Amino acid sequence: MKTAIKRVIAAMTVGKDVCTLFADVVNCMQTNDLELKKLVYLYVINYARSNPDLAILAVNTFVKDSQDSSPLIRALAVRTMGCIRVPRIVEYLCDPLQLALQDTDSYVRKTAAVCVAKLYSINPDLVAERGFLEDLRKLVRDENPMVVANSMAALVEIHGHGSSVIDTRYLTEILSALDICTEWGQISILECLINYDSPNAGSDAIQIIQNVAPKLQHANHAVVLACIRVILSKVKYAEEMRDELLTKIIPSLVTLLSAEAEIQYVALSYVCSILKQFNVPFTGSYKSFFCKYNDPSYVKYQKLEVLVMLVTEENISDIILELKEYSGEVDIEFARKAIRAIGACALKVRSHASQCVNALLHVVETKVNYAVQEAMIVMKDMFRCFPGEYESIIGSLCLSLTSLDEPDAKQSLIWILGEYAERIDNVLDIVRSFFDGLVDEPVTVQLQLLTTAVKLFLKCPSDDSKMIVQNILSFATNESEHPDLRDRAYVYWRLLSHSSGSAAQVVSSQVPIPRPTTS
Repeated sequence: MKTAIKRVIAAMTVGKDVCTLFADVVNCMQTNDLELKKLVYLYVINYARSNPDLAILAVNTFVKDSQDSSPLIRALAVRTMGCIRVPRIVEYLCDPLQLALQDTDSYVRKTAAVCVAKLYSINPDLVAERGFLEDLRKLVRDENPMVVANSMAALVEIHGHGSSVIDTRYLTEILSALDICTEWGQISILECLINYDSPNAGSDAIQIIQNVAPKLQHANHAVVLACIRVILSKVKYAEEMRDELLTKIIPSLVTLLSAEAEIQYVALSYVCSILKQFNVPFTGSYKSFFCKYNDPSYVKYQKLEVLVMLVTEENISDIILELKEYSGEVDIEFARKAIRAIGACALKVRSHASQCVNALLHVVETKVNYAVQEAMIVMKDMFRCFPGEYESIIGSLCLSLTSLDEPDAKQSLIWILGEYAERIDNVLDIVRSFFDGLVDEPVTVQLQLLTTAVKLFLKCPSDDSKMIVQNILSFATNESEHPDLRDRAYVYWRLLSHSSGSAAQVVSSQVPIPRPTTS
């Protein structure tokens, strides 16, 4: 019989429909063979929904097994009834579940605790009516740590995270269970502690932190991450311990960077969150955040963000050197983000901006199309933040004109031409080159070219610059269908007709300095 049931389960596992055997398989439930009973229960769970009328036939066996002398069979019966999500069977589950919640064996009780959460998802009113929530809260004080953990996990599933899951009077017992239960039980308890609040926030927070801190060395990454979340949620109530706690968290997070990529990403997200909230001395570990050749893209992007946040006067040379290497990567998006990170470092550590500019100039000299264009965008921000400091490199940037085919890069170079028109020898020829195919350019490029043409006329008045501004104004007002371009052209035309001084104040006004970013 067992061999036949195994064949049925094997067929079910590979996707074959064996529901026609439901009645025959259910007849095999009344057996003392535990392995055979597990196989039959697995089959019933899978096909009970499609055969609710026949599933009722198995209820008597479930109820009988829930009173068996073996705790394994009692727990198996309750677990299976909870997994059969058929409303017609739910009412038959209540009495066995009530007994299981008060069972003398802890294995049965912890199984019943999880079953309450499953029953709640099917019929919440029935759970409240039969008093199962009160029974769960009693199990939170159980002497067995796994029963405590499962009960808290079930309450969280029902109520969500919050202080209602933990009774302040039994906090000490719950923290004691944390040291004894399995790692997954520890995670359930830690998840409840994260949002736990009480009238004695200060003293309770210190007690929680003291019990949780040793778990930072746990072998399970999920336990370590949960501990970090608990500590960060309670550190505001223990300001005198903050520096010490944050110092303990750093090695744990750095260790997680050698784990799987998914764990690394979560750890890096925690690092970003911590750096935004606290002044944490991660700077000594900054090399741990350097990208590896086999890191997935999402991990590399997160590491770039962390590196920008960690950059200081002491480590900027190493970080810029590393970012410069990344700018030549085959992953185009990663290389672009690395180039943006160089600019962000310059904005953060302004005293070493020249070093960042040299790195960007090196990128431009590589003549790699996408790298040159991204560097051009970043250089525009550098000129905005450091006006008049790096004019000597403008000539090198103008030589890269043929490499620009993206709107943002073109817009950046056109801005530079307008801002430093009086310092560029062949500025008129360069600006004229953008008029070829002007109709096909995106409106952002057209708008910037319009502004630059006006700046050029104001800064370098001549017949040629006058002709350029007249051509762009004529195009914008007569040929363009874009309202923004047309309106701006009319504003400039009237300003120039009224007073060149007023036009200069409007066109050459200062814009906000950009903020450091790698996105």
